[in-house]
Order: sequence, then structure tokens, then C-alpha cells
Amino acid sequence: MYTERPSRLPGAVVWRNTPGPAGARSVVLPDGCMDLMWCEGRLLVAGPDTRAYDPGPPRRWAGVRFFPGTGPAYLGVPAHELRDRRVDLADLWPARRAGALRARLDASDDPAAALEEVALARAAEVTEPDPLLRSLVAALGAGRPVARTADDLGLGVRRLHRLSLTAFGYGPKTLARVLRLQRALALARAGEPFASTAARAGYADQAHLARDVRDLAGMPLGELLGGRR
Repeated sequence: MYTERPSRLPGAVVWRNTPGPAGARSVVLPDGCMDLMWCEGRLLVAGPDTRAYDPGPPRRWAGVRFFPGTGPAYLGVPAHELRDRRVDLADLWPARRAGALRARLDASDDPAAALEEVALARAAEVTEPDPLLRSLVAALGAGRPVARTADDLGLGVRRLHRLSLTAFGYGPKTLARVLRLQRALALARAGEPFASTAARAGYADQAHLARDVRDLAGMPLGELLGGRR
């Protein structure tokens, strides 16, 4: 069963996922974020996804999901280097430090809370993420065109692309597409009919929504929502 709550680290989310009924599986959808995660003795970093990710057989997971674009500042690695990847933290940080953190989490009764403390401590050590990134996410998340967003933020399109690769792992058009998917899912999960979901989320029509969901999530929207049509 998956649960989450807001973190004390601004914009981040603390989450837990424990095995549910036998045979229950879920996929992780693209959301523009990076995660610091613990899973039964492993300490991992999830890079930004461009497609649905299957985490495999049910296991006990805990994690901190950083606000889109902020993960590289906290984790010390450009997002594009981890695109569509899960890597051990020891591959990114000094092995001794990563090993000590892993041992701490293995011994913790609440690995999610312990991970939040790790993230907060790390945030105190590094330079804060560029506040421009939040404005970028807000603009694209609201459906503004990429070129207009670049102008509004005082960035050239090429500079915006370079910034996006480092912060999000992919260009602004892909980020806008991922954020549009998240808008659509929020509307559909709230009970909005698929046709009006498509219109409100910024798709050309319902067929466009269906194609994009299948491409990014790997399944039809109705199946993603548990059989709803």
C-alpha cells in the first residue's frame, strides 16, 4: 500500500510503499522528479523518468521525492545522467558515507522518516536550488507554451533547454508533456469525464490524451485508473 505526506523540506514528499494483496503491482509514472529511496537494505536514487517504470515484485520501500528540478542540487548529480535509471547512492556519494546512511536506515523503525532527516541535513549543506526552477515548473505545469515561458523568465530557448537537461533530465517540451500528464491524471482521478479531462489538461482532444497516456504510462487511461471508462 502506498502512502505519502508533505515533507519538512519545501516541496518534497515523504512516501512509503508496503506489499499489498498477493499479485498487486503498480508502475511509477513520469512526474519530473528525482527520489532518494530505501528498499530492504539498498539505498538508491531514482532519476527522472520518461516512461512508466515497473519496480518489480512487491517489497518494502520508503523514499523522499524532491520537488521537480531540485533533486540535482541535493544529490549532486545532473538529472540527465540518471534519466530512466535507478542507481545505488554509493555510486554517487563517497562509499563510506553512503554505507553509513544505509546502515542507519536498515536499523530504523521508520526508514521514511530517517530518509527525510537525511534529505534535510543534505539541504543544509548545499546551495539552495535555483528559484527560477519553481517558476519554470509552475508555468509549464499551468500549460504555458515553452517559448512564451522562456520569454517570461528572461531565458533564451537554448538556455532553457540546457537548464532543463541539468535540472529535469530532459528538455522543456518533454517536461511540459510530463506535467500535462500529471494534470490529466489528477482530473481523471477526481472523476472528470475523459473528454473534458483532455480539454482542461491541454490536449487537442480525447484521442490525443489517450495516445499520450499510453505512450508515457504504457497502458490505456481506463486501465491506469483501475478499469474506469
